[in-house]
Amino acid sequence: MALEFAPLNIPFHRRLETLAVIQWWFTFLFLGLTSCIIFAYLFLFTSYYWVTLLAILWVIYDHKTPSRGGRRSGWLRRWKIWVHMRNFFPIQLVKTADLDPKKNYLLGFHPHGIMGVGAFVNFSTEATGFSERYTGITPYLLTLSGWFNFPVTRDYIMMSGLCDVSRDSIDYLLGQSGPGNAVIIVVGGATESLEAHPHNYAIYLTKRKGFIKKAIQHGACLVPVYSFGETDIFEQVANPEGSFLRNLQTRLTKMIGFAPPMFHGRGIFNYSVGFLPYRRPIYTVVGKPIPVEKSPTPSQEEIDKVHQMYIDSLKELFEENKTKYGVEPHEKLVII
Repeated sequence: MALEFAPLNIPFHRRLETLAVIQWWFTFLFLGLTSCIIFAYLFLFTSYYWVTLLAILWVIYDHKTPSRGGRRSGWLRRWKIWVHMRNFFPIQLVKTADLDPKKNYLLGFHPHGIMGVGAFVNFSTEATGFSERYTGITPYLLTLSGWFNFPVTRDYIMMSGLCDVSRDSIDYLLGQSGPGNAVIIVVGGATESLEAHPHNYAIYLTKRKGFIKKAIQHGACLVPVYSFGETDIFEQVANPEGSFLRNLQTRLTKMIGFAPPMFHGRGIFNYSVGFLPYRRPIYTVVGKPIPVEKSPTPSQEEIDKVHQMYIDSLKELFEENKTKYGVEPHEKLVII
């Protein structure tokens, strides 16, 4: 494959957009590891070992905050860098219905993609205007608990509105912190990233019923969300079910807790190969809320019934919008 290099006379705003994505990419992949290395160095090789001890004590003391609404910062969520990141692709938030601030909502985000770019930009920043579109609604994007064990990194991501995806966190946001909350869960989880191939519309949902149970327990409205283009911004090595690579990835997922996709995108100075995403549009469509009757101890029959309602609503959302956002008419949403 011949490399296509970026020209030297690129407009300055496009360089800013690339820089914004580099910052996010580094945070996603390396900020946690980098913070650990820095604190280990301070502890082992300098006289500032006490800084590391203070950081560890802070993580221990503050361990409940990620499951108690976090520590969001409107200032950070409105950083100009997120606007540049939005414009890189670009990313657009599409509203199809109002959300009543007197109620709580549980939004199921699909698909995960390689890095969940659409979920972050739309719900952990104000780059696409969530607060303006959904007045009185506070979004909380939930992510893996392990993120909140890294000093400094944990506080940085909490400022964007990220919280722990634990049961305690969901119970607090939907049941103890009042109305007007929108909890966003990437239902397919990191394992779904193994399905993130361009023009592939497969999501993990058949056995994912825990979020349905939580919605019923708290009487929170369910809202399906489909992010068109989420799987198009990277190219992933072919890994069909039953292949050696997929079996290895599945085994590693069980060992380390997250899926290790083999992917590439574009580079900083070329358009052909690298680890930055391609400049391809993402349209995140937020569907209509599904009313859910509250039941503190729902039966399996109740959970299955609401789960099917959710699947039907998600399929309808996909069918109604697919041709608007680059999906061929014959393509169908595949539920795994």
